[in-house]
Amino acid sequence: MTHPYFTGSRHPRVLAHRGLPAAHEGSTVWENTAAAFAAAHAAGAEYIETDCRVTADGDVVLFHDETLERLLGDPRPVDEVRTFELAELLAPHGGLQTVSDALTGFPEIRFNIDVKTDAAVEPIGPAVAPHAHRVLLTSFSDARRRRSVDSVLAAGAAMGPATSAGRSTIIALRLLSMVRLSPARVLRDVDAVQIPERQGPIRVFTPSLVRAAQRAGVEVHVWTVNDPDDMRRLVAAGADGIVTDRADIAVKALSLT
Repeated sequence: MTHPYFTGSRHPRVLAHRGLPAAHEGSTVWENTAAAFAAAHAAGAEYIETDCRVTADGDVVLFHDETLERLLGDPRPVDEVRTFELAELLAPHGGLQTVSDALTGFPEIRFNIDVKTDAAVEPIGPAVAPHAHRVLLTSFSDARRRRSVDSVLAAGAAMGPATSAGRSTIIALRLLSMVRLSPARVLRDVDAVQIPERQGPIRVFTPSLVRAAQRAGVEVHVWTVNDPDDMRRLVAAGADGIVTDRADIAVKALSLT
């Protein structure tokens, strides 16, 4: 049965990778901020891919990196920074968001949330529970992904969120598809697989993987694709969705306007 996360939206899916932080040269809007999400929504993206971590106050905030080094030149880990301080630091660059802020502030958007740390598993449940029909939870760790889904259900959600496979499930799918064995058992608790086209010398996105996943009722999304010709090529090869830094380009390239 198709999860509501996928119903009533356009296909192929365009997932705005951390929003749309750099649609214009010289933009001061950073990734995973309210302004980046607003730009993605304005460009026509129905889905936003984002990441969550926990601050020193225990708040689940949308932030990709383990530390502030890349964006702010500050080596402190996110989990050692108070929420109010992080909000002050991001205020000139689009605005910090918690998971709850994003879900309530963008009620028309469907969110793909990567749970980056075990500390986020318990508090993410109450934040997502009222919105589970339009949230997909994922993690490179299948165990963390499953615990996050359980946390949402424990918080009283009417249904579990959608979910996409972690690393071990994707490896199993790739191997099973190579030898033409059904991956239905390993994919029984996921709604999508989100993969790069290649991982180093290994081609991950293959015709056999796409066929195997889709026969099991699981969508295939490819990350992170910014060239419009590549977007069209991957969709022609069976991709159900494209994760991209340029949602504005993708919406046009895939004729979703």
